[in-house]
Amino acid sequence: MIKERVISILENHRGKVICSLIGFILAVIILLVGFFKTLFIIACVLVGYYFGSKIDNEENISDILDKILPPGNFK
Repeated sequence: MIKERVISILENHRGKVICSLIGFILAVIILLVGFFKTLFIIACVLVGYYFGSKIDNEENISDILDKILPPGNFK
């Protein structure tokens, strides 16, 4: 009975549930670690996601690093 209700809520309100969980986790991290350390963690995750998406798309990472860093260091 409870299992079917939880599944029904997840199917009908997936975005609300996921975003609420992300907000809760973010709030707990801010309370435990601190605001600026949490921002640093988020920035590191976003940079990792960016480079990971480039690897998944089989793009050349050295071209991206050449745009950020002085050219020629990674060839």
